Amino acid sequence: MADLAADTRLILGRYLRQTLRAKIGLVVGVLMPLLVLFFFGPLLTHVQLGTGGDAWQTLVPGLLVQLGMFSAAFAGIGILIEKQHGVIERMQVTPVSRLALLMGRVLRDVVQMLAQSLLLVLAGMAMGLRAPVLGVLIGFLFVAVLTVALASLSYALAMRLNSPEEFAPVVNTINLPVMLLSGILLPMALAPRWLDVVSKFVPLRYLVEAVRAAFLGQYTSTEMIRGALVAAALAAISVFLGARIFRKAGA
Repeated sequence: MADLAADTRLILGRYLRQTLRAKIGLVVGVLMPLLVLFFFGPLLTHVQLGTGGDAWQTLVPGLLVQLGMFSAAFAGIGILIEKQHGVIERMQVTPVSRLALLMGRVLRDVVQMLAQSLLLVLAGMAMGLRAPVLGVLIGFLFVAVLTVALASLSYALAMRLNSPEEFAPVVNTINLPVMLLSGILLPMALAPRWLDVVSKFVPLRYLVEAVRAAFLGQYTSTEMIRGALVAAALAAISVFLGARIFRKAGA
């Protein structure tokens, strides 16, 4: 465990330094949710959304999950670029733990996501968001766990593919219906019955509902407990699959 922790810190440090050298990426990554916040949020201020909160307590949590979903899902592109430059091949001959090679990358994604989430919440507060500090912190925790899960799957997929041209269509094909069925922009309480039933098979729906409950201060609600269980299960399965593929690939 000590070796795994040391190797993970080493890989995390490498990718954090890489991220800090490209600071513009932090802003660009959060640009789309910010645009939705500024231009879509005001349209909801007088709409009954059926979530128990106002428009900002409904939209901002959804945008946090969207930010985590899209950024983490495309994290694997970095591995594809490393493959093209021979970085993966050089890592294959090192004694570093294969799990550490995965978790170091994933933890970098979590740090970056938390920084972007903070920017989004601050912008939301400027627009009128009011939420308890504890609720916001719990929301960040859910986004961090989601990032761990989706980034692990993204890296695992990238290890199986050879180019961004193969990777991007797969991720986009999955992301769009998941986003629409998760109630990220508009809660599924507004959906017709058949669409609401279909959305219950999408795990991210429960994370969105849990983050919204956190922003309302409903820390012991059914939505919160259910979301926590789904998030934990999703992260555990994803890390297991990602680590297995990394070990098999000798990455």
